[in-house]
Amino acid sequence: MLNFGRDRCSNLEISQRREWLATNGIGGYAMGTVGGPRTRAYHGLLVAALDPPLGRTLLVSHVDDTIEYDGRDYALATHRWGDGTVDPRGVVHLDRFHLDGTVPVWTYTLGDALLEKRVWMEHGANTTYVQYRLLRARAPATFRARTFVTHRDHHAPIRAGTWQMDVSAMDDGLQVDAYDGATPIFLRSTDATVTSAHTWYRDYALPVETDRGLPDREDLLHTATFEATLAPEEALTLVFSIEDDASLEGDAALVRQQNRDEQLVAQAGLGDAPADVQHLGRAADQFVVDRFTADDPDGKSIIAGYPWFGDWGRDTMIALPGLTLTTGRPDVAEKILRTYARHVDQGMIPNRFPDQSDTPEYNTVDATLWYVEAIRAYVDATGDTALLEDLFPTLREIVEWHEEGTRYGIQVDADDGLLRAGEPGVQLTWMDAKVGDWVVTPRIGKPVEVNALWYNALRSLESFAETLGESAEAFSEQADRVGAAFSRFWAPMCGHLKDVINGPNGDKPRLRPNQLFAVSLPHSPLSDAQQKAVVDTCAAHLYTPHGLRSLAPSHSDYVSTYQGDREHRDGAYHQGTVWSWLIGPFVKAHLRVYEDPATARSYLAPLRRHLDGHGVGNVSEIFDGDAPVTPRGTPAQAWGVAKLLEAWAAVRDAAT
Repeated sequence: MLNFGRDRCSNLEISQRREWLATNGIGGYAMGTVGGPRTRAYHGLLVAALDPPLGRTLLVSHVDDTIEYDGRDYALATHRWGDGTVDPRGVVHLDRFHLDGTVPVWTYTLGDALLEKRVWMEHGANTTYVQYRLLRARAPATFRARTFVTHRDHHAPIRAGTWQMDVSAMDDGLQVDAYDGATPIFLRSTDATVTSAHTWYRDYALPVETDRGLPDREDLLHTATFEATLAPEEALTLVFSIEDDASLEGDAALVRQQNRDEQLVAQAGLGDAPADVQHLGRAADQFVVDRFTADDPDGKSIIAGYPWFGDWGRDTMIALPGLTLTTGRPDVAEKILRTYARHVDQGMIPNRFPDQSDTPEYNTVDATLWYVEAIRAYVDATGDTALLEDLFPTLREIVEWHEEGTRYGIQVDADDGLLRAGEPGVQLTWMDAKVGDWVVTPRIGKPVEVNALWYNALRSLESFAETLGESAEAFSEQADRVGAAFSRFWAPMCGHLKDVINGPNGDKPRLRPNQLFAVSLPHSPLSDAQQKAVVDTCAAHLYTPHGLRSLAPSHSDYVSTYQGDREHRDGAYHQGTVWSWLIGPFVKAHLRVYEDPATARSYLAPLRRHLDGHGVGNVSEIFDGDAPVTPRGTPAQAWGVAKLLEAWAAVRDAAT
């Protein structure tokens, strides 16, 4: 697992499609391809979170590292250029790639010499370490590394023009000021000498952005050259940071990271788990971030996915049980739940915190209901009634706002107790793709998973009230009413649940995976026979080895591949594209219906094997709907990791 030999490493077509990730717990990250070339605008050695956990800014792009050994120069870097050439081709020397915990490690064969390279970030700091160790050689080698910088939003590559940066000397390195008022970049090492430079390299190609129909060329500035003599078994470390007091002791920094990785596995109780599951326990930590404010100095949140997502309320609450409770970190879960409680407004938690704004967005109908479910999971796992007592007034307020009506037409229908939502031009469910004014899947009316969540929330509040000695009668009566009305979703001629009822054009019986939540959530309004029918139908028409399709292939709107410019991609996003996170509710629903842990476990195996593809050690966001089910979207998605972990734990517990 997570250990590639030369057959995959030095094959550029294979290794450039696999991506590594390092994170710092405050929203910053380092990311690139196994083979070396930067293929995305987001790839870089230091993407700093200047306004944690957001404000992500690419500062240090890469190093062009070269080893002179035994009279020969070996380039380690690999680049693609705008004219189609690949130069240099350091990938041909790459003999092995593996993960040491969460630390990516490259091993290069240079003649008879063996060189190891590692990249990791300091937890809690916008600091990246790049360490080289000459594992084997007959004589010392000469090390050189040209370092390239920029200072831009991580979403958007730029062309330099005549941009002049200020490069100045400091102890053990250089300080780069990209422009007046810019965050300084510190390039330092106690193991190498450094000289300044100011040379633009133009027209780097970013082929993944080409495929996505986005800007795909970039210019980068060579600002520093590190040089050193590297003796056999000796190491040297380059340190890239926005902090002038960052530790320059590479070996000590590596030990801190390795200890953290080991602690995560131990804390999760995964010491006896398979290696891939242990790694999922470590990967879970990459999405947990600080969200500190003056009012919330202990605030926590969850990054929805790397590299381009921020912290989204819906994703956070869906992912919270798997990322924190399954991994033995209820203290983190509690902080996240309290953080979001501070942002409840008109009975809603935020859909997301935008990169360029301090104002949360509330365009979601289900995030708040997932918040209630996350609280239920926390209380069930911990028995912590103190948190429940603190948040119960907020939960009661949430129900009241939904009864009376809140934003975007979200309101309980007085006729049947079901929850309706939606207005033209607004996307409110998790199927939220929108291009300009086009809402691809508006789902106005009463979506099935929203009402499954609403029923689950009311039953949960009924239980919460009883636990706290409060009156539960109102919640019980509301839940009974919703449970009775939920029968309106059943389509007897189809043998499954309708996706939306009471829409502007009537009911929508489309076969989608949203109905699974009426089975997988703790409280189900369905009969045993209906639960089985839902699971069987989804298994027959929506299941793929890497998740569930978002629409049945038999439907005329089905789109089999997720490719092209934004309009084409978003048009396919929820119209057939496979979502990895849906494997979680599917497996839990299957386990509920069939009580067969061995079969349920078998559904998880392909996605567990996927950890050595696309985002190495992580779970991709989405896949094409048709074979070969190519991974797409973000290579590291929080709820994909979370639901895989959560489902694995559910199967484990059911088997014991």
